[in-house]
Amino acid sequence: MTKTLFAEFTAREGAEDEVARLLREYAEKVREEEGNLAFDAYTKASGPRAFWIFEVYRDEDAFQTHLRQPYGAPFNAALTPLIEEDASVLTFLDPLT
Repeated sequence: MTKTLFAEFTAREGAEDEVARLLREYAEKVREEEGNLAFDAYTKASGPRAFWIFEVYRDEDAFQTHLRQPYGAPFNAALTPLIEEDASVLTFLDPLT
């Protein structure tokens, strides 16, 4: 079964452009992962400090492989001081059948 999640966070005032740059670079790497099926990042049209990422992985193993990639920790370390939350807020999703 696929592993699907929704991540969200809010950029600090004035950090929107840097967050977007970091996220674009990170997205390129994640999309190259064999088990990644989708990594789509968005901002809220009426509030560009709000960021949402929709991620889909082939299965739990692919998601765990994603978590072990060497670029994940540096991305999160760079992102954390630029956002209002302590970390991305993750919501795991199950498909309706």
